[in-house]
Amino acid sequence: MNEHILIENVTPSVNNGRYPVKRVVGEPVEVTADIFRDGHQLLHAVIQWRRRRDRTWKEAPLELLVNDAWRGSFTVTEVTTYEFTVQAWSDVYGSWLEDFEKRVAARMDITSELIEGEHLLEGWLKGASARDRAQLERSLAALRAADGDGPAALKAAAHPPLLAAVRRAAPRTDAVTHAPVQAVVCERQRALFSAWYEMFPRSQGREPGQAATLRDAEWRLPEIADLGFDVVYLPPVHPIGTSHRKGRNNALTAAPDDPGSPWAIGSPAGGHMAVEPALGTLADFDHFVDTARNLGMEVALDFAIQASPDHPWVKEHPEWFHHRPDGTIKYAENPPKKYQDIYPLNFDTPNAKALWEELRRVVLFWVEHGVRIFRVDNPHTKPFAFWEWLIASVQSGHRDVIFLSEAFTRPKKMKALAKLGFTQSYTYFTWRNGKQELREYLEELSATEMAEYFRPNFFTNTPDILSDILVRGGRPAFKMRLVLAATLSPSYGIYSGYELCENVPVAGTEEYLDSEKYQIKTRDWHQQGNLNEFIARVNALRRENPALQSLRNVRFLECPNGQVLAYVKATAGLENALIVVVNLDPFHPQETLLWVPPEWVGVSPGERYEVHDLLTGALYNWGAENFVRLDPLVEPAHILRIERRGL
Repeated sequence: MNEHILIENVTPSVNNGRYPVKRVVGEPVEVTADIFRDGHQLLHAVIQWRRRRDRTWKEAPLELLVNDAWRGSFTVTEVTTYEFTVQAWSDVYGSWLEDFEKRVAARMDITSELIEGEHLLEGWLKGASARDRAQLERSLAALRAADGDGPAALKAAAHPPLLAAVRRAAPRTDAVTHAPVQAVVCERQRALFSAWYEMFPRSQGREPGQAATLRDAEWRLPEIADLGFDVVYLPPVHPIGTSHRKGRNNALTAAPDDPGSPWAIGSPAGGHMAVEPALGTLADFDHFVDTARNLGMEVALDFAIQASPDHPWVKEHPEWFHHRPDGTIKYAENPPKKYQDIYPLNFDTPNAKALWEELRRVVLFWVEHGVRIFRVDNPHTKPFAFWEWLIASVQSGHRDVIFLSEAFTRPKKMKALAKLGFTQSYTYFTWRNGKQELREYLEELSATEMAEYFRPNFFTNTPDILSDILVRGGRPAFKMRLVLAATLSPSYGIYSGYELCENVPVAGTEEYLDSEKYQIKTRDWHQQGNLNEFIARVNALRRENPALQSLRNVRFLECPNGQVLAYVKATAGLENALIVVVNLDPFHPQETLLWVPPEWVGVSPGERYEVHDLLTGALYNWGAENFVRLDPLVEPAHILRIERRGL
């Protein structure tokens, strides 16, 4: 046991290594640690890292900053799990050299110190590589040739090639390695950066009131690709039950032609591993997935762990459900809401192992049919241990599978699900509208420990959530919220109808009137006032600007107007730097002065620079202090890219 060196506060770390941190291919892992020892000896420190399946470690240097804080990084390059730790040891030669330099500067006698230095180098000759041994011998000769001349001896002792050889050759006799080892899950780029479009295939038809099949719905895929989306998210495509089927606007009694809710899964046609006959066949689903893939998009599928009263599981495994004292199965409730068409599953069943295995079989079934992204419905109502097991089990054989947590619940539950393995998470963005609450929420997501494991997906709306700002603010609010979602978070999404500014609620609720969950909707996707061109432009500039593909790089700017939110997003080397300014008031023009720290955008103090508005094409000459006016009826935001510096 080394009693001299301490390593503390190693980051990144989630719950002291209980859970892995998250990165995507090509992302750096910035490592920090507090490292110190008693006495005055100097230290060396490195990051040791490897793929979990490897036996040997690679090393990356740690640099001493101030107050015993060290920092370094390594880059993950493969979709796999990595491990890293920190190792430190006494820098015997560096400590000797520091003392020797002081003695030379003070013109003290250095005879004894020279002998000590030579003795150190001689001791490392035997274990050194041939190249390093040659360098050690040359430096020893130079030290001896100095013949007591302090400056000459110091020059030889501090020769950079010698220092490099010593670092490699000197044994780490008192090395300390931090425990526990930390894990890093490295995933594909889409785990971090993605634009989602949620659509009901049955509502993609062209004849009013007539349901579309999956083959019919394919005609919309090129348009969605042209809008710049790379994930097409489908609600459950499985057979829909008829028992207690809900009618329009969640009516308890359905009309004969009402299609029912896709979340009421299961009928005599099958359960979670079948396709609703009105949508087509499994072959039609495969064709839909292939068509989307050929357009550069992926299909995400809803994974809802529940059943209609007609699901085959109800007869085959009644023990998987909750029962009342009279033996009948309980339906789902969220008082005052009742969902008589849905039975929740009972994870406390004595047959839990079989239930877990069946649910894994469901996921793997759709993986085999080309689905690599799952949006999981209400995961916070199922056991945490189940999710940790399921996600790890699926990803052990299919590392490219992505899981999105749809958990609108308390913060600690949402965080726990992310730690347990969910790739992305729904967020509170939908309800964050004020300047201060947006800033505080983004700083929590991007600049605290959450950034190590919680990847937000900013959905502007969902089939269940039509926020008040969209209802009241109309088209300007739809544009404003889209810019915020698409530029603050590298992953965001919209639910279809957003591009048409659909915003009629059930009075006094966040629910859509005539909700698509319960009926077929036929739309004119190019009707007057649509946002198609605006959405396509925003998605295009997201792809063109790497600064918008990261979460941790948001930095908020100071401006006195409480209705204007402004922030900088830039790549590490400032090659790509953007200033986003958003009018949060959809009703009135807002103007403000805006201060931009020059170092945030890569200019010198007092230097002017040119910014290009990527939404309008306008060019502006900016500096440290700038005037901005945004009229929501024209454009609610600037997305400004720094183009030319030093004007």
